[in-house]
Amino acid sequence: MRFPIVSMVLYRRGMKDTSIVDSRYSWTRLGVTLAIAVVGNVGMWAIIVIMPAVQREFGIDRADASLPYTLTMVGFALGNLVIGRAVDRFGITVALGIAAMTLAAGFAGAAVSGSILMLCLMQFVVGFGTAASFGPLIADISHWFYRRRGIAVAIAASGNYLSGAIWPLVLSGILSDFGWRTAYMVLAALTIMLVVPLSLLLRRKLPDEASEHAQRMSAANARSVSFSPRSLQWMLGLAGIGCCIAMSMPQVHIVSYCVDLGYGPAVGAEMLSLMLMGGVVSRLLSGLLADRLGGVITLLIGSTLQCIALFLYLPFDAMVPLYVVSLIFGLSQGGIVPSYAVIVREYLPPKEAGARVGFVIMATIVGMALGGWMSGWIYDLTGSYQMAFLNGIAWNFLNIAIIALILFRSRMRRGAAVAA
Repeated sequence: MRFPIVSMVLYRRGMKDTSIVDSRYSWTRLGVTLAIAVVGNVGMWAIIVIMPAVQREFGIDRADASLPYTLTMVGFALGNLVIGRAVDRFGITVALGIAAMTLAAGFAGAAVSGSILMLCLMQFVVGFGTAASFGPLIADISHWFYRRRGIAVAIAASGNYLSGAIWPLVLSGILSDFGWRTAYMVLAALTIMLVVPLSLLLRRKLPDEASEHAQRMSAANARSVSFSPRSLQWMLGLAGIGCCIAMSMPQVHIVSYCVDLGYGPAVGAEMLSLMLMGGVVSRLLSGLLADRLGGVITLLIGSTLQCIALFLYLPFDAMVPLYVVSLIFGLSQGGIVPSYAVIVREYLPPKEAGARVGFVIMATIVGMALGGWMSGWIYDLTGSYQMAFLNGIAWNFLNIAIIALILFRSRMRRGAAVAA
């Protein structure tokens, strides 16, 4: 019988240590991770809320007003890659502490910016600091789960959307009463006060025995695909760019779109919050689905639903239908980005999770950055967002094609380790 043999091996290697994976502590750590993500990801959403105010203050067109967001996402993309590598080497607590101070410095610098160029530079710093609270946190928590990795990753990634659902409403009140510069100074203080203490709760490291045990279990149930690891990583990166160019149109421009339609920025902030709350639900459901079907199928389902939701924006511009469509869009696309992290852990080496997840997440953020600017540029050319929505739909089709190809070329591989 195999069970006694397995039990004896686990005992000899330190069963107490291996049992830490999927343990009560794993779920406690996930709760702390979620709290950090809700606070730390505010840098990604604050610039969207203040975009109309920035455009008015500096007297610029929509494409130029979108540039601070684009630089935020460029910093966010680079930060996911660089900080992801740092987490593999130094641990998540050190990375989060340095990133929190970077983020606060970026907010403070942006608050005193005297030009759109200075604001763009400071938003790059904001984006870089924000990155620690997304991809690196997701990669870290993925090591503490095996059986429930899909839902754990989804919950950690939901912090990004919860941040987007909560902070626009909070900031819209500060914005209307005190202006965007005051709102940014408040965020600088809160980042230091909340993220640094919370990060100290993540100092515990996964024991070597538990890490090795999780890697053996992953290898025994690995999936393989007829592409090299490098080729697969680049394919996932291109797919991430495509889906997130599509995703960026409603997320980045919904507030400005509502201002154009005469509904005001507060209504746009409410639609963004509703969209992102729907995204939280979608991420949780997708996590459960990924534990059953795997990351590739979950991603394909999410990308297809997102494409359908984008089509719904084309015929509707009345207030109530826009609320409904924004909720549908959020419910459709929330699970897309976390699925990339699940795919990386299913197909690629566990020891390189921080760097590999960081790269793919970086690609998705490049898509958000490019899509945010591209939609503003198309708006300036055409005077409306209709062509911008169609542009997003075209990029969404590219994502669907790549993921369908990966699914077609993949298979289960039991009993063998994933090649480096």
